[in-house]
Amino acid sequence: MADRTPVELDEYGSISLGSEQLTARDIDRLHALQAGGRLSLHPGRTGWHLKAGAIVGVLVLDRVRLIIRPKFAIPGEQLMSWLAYALCTPVPTSVRHWTTGPDGYAELVAAALLEECERLVRDGLRRDYVRRQSLEPMLRGRLDVAAQATHRYGQLDRLHVRTFERETDIWDNRVLGTALKAALPLTTNSELARDLHSITGTFPHTATPGAALRALDCTRYTRLNARYRPAHTWARLLLRGGGVTDLLTDRGTTAGGLLLPMPALWEAVVRRLATEAAAPHGGRSVPSNGKAGITVRGDLGKTSTFRPDLLLSLPGPGTAHRVLLPIDAKYKRYDRHGVSADDVHQLLTYSAGYTPADNPSAVIIHPRGGGYARRVLQIGSPQGSLGVIHVLGIDTRAHPEHATAWVRTALL
Repeated sequence: MADRTPVELDEYGSISLGSEQLTARDIDRLHALQAGGRLSLHPGRTGWHLKAGAIVGVLVLDRVRLIIRPKFAIPGEQLMSWLAYALCTPVPTSVRHWTTGPDGYAELVAAALLEECERLVRDGLRRDYVRRQSLEPMLRGRLDVAAQATHRYGQLDRLHVRTFERETDIWDNRVLGTALKAALPLTTNSELARDLHSITGTFPHTATPGAALRALDCTRYTRLNARYRPAHTWARLLLRGGGVTDLLTDRGTTAGGLLLPMPALWEAVVRRLATEAAAPHGGRSVPSNGKAGITVRGDLGKTSTFRPDLLLSLPGPGTAHRVLLPIDAKYKRYDRHGVSADDVHQLLTYSAGYTPADNPSAVIIHPRGGGYARRVLQIGSPQGSLGVIHVLGIDTRAHPEHATAWVRTALL
């Protein structure tokens, strides 16, 4: 197939595409992404008008390669550090070699998977006992009496046997082989593509990406396979295509790209940031669903709920009681714009539902392009104070561990 034309735009950016640049299959895939809130696609005078949402990454279409770059929240050179932090996995050392690649984020994730797979190969792939059925000239393992009687009709020159052999053809390795194959179309760097291709044959693979994802969802880690966790983390990200699971089918076709929803990434970052910041002071995260949730009953339709992104349980000042603090991650430009009325209403609901009546408070954490910032919103009424909202801006150009220390100082 001819090389695809690269088309670049920024997160939240828009671009016009000619009608000859998109095939019918491309339009169906883009409409599926539109249904998931990743982008929007509308017909124009001479073709199509495409507008990206809060996503970054690469989408490989039939005739074009759509490359969406980070715009304001997390600079490209720091994206992998924050992504690894959110996924609780170490940043591979070789990733720095690929930071200037034309496909940016997708090549970084492919390079991360490659490094982890190379490490597993050097240390030796895990083997486990696999059940096999075979026809042998001598008895090995257990004789399959039913197969022997129905297929050999009493002949004993060849025996149907069942054996257990220690092999690398197990799910821990299969999912990595499948992910390595999925990573190949995402990169245009010849050196990275060559390394991916050379190691792919070392791993067995599943019939479909969907089967690999189901296996990853069922994987439980023990001391035997704990070293596979980082590689499986990058494999899951690649196989999901950035979370667009509805484009995965059991016919072997995938989303053909790697799109990362930035609001979901920021929520994961905030959950870890605030939890680690509160831990040294006895704080811990607690569930905000079920009986602990804020519910609305009596309206038309089903019961609705309010759930903050994170609910911290903190020791109360000078008492044996603990207090709750709701925290919400907002992937918005609150370093340049005021907090919206909808978000103020939402955080006031959280503070009224979880925090003490004499000191209602809540926290918003948003990304910021340079330096840390903190401001306090005082919400009042003719009857007195309604609550306080702390707005914290996190410097995404800094290292995540530095941000943890700053959040600890700001919160506590």
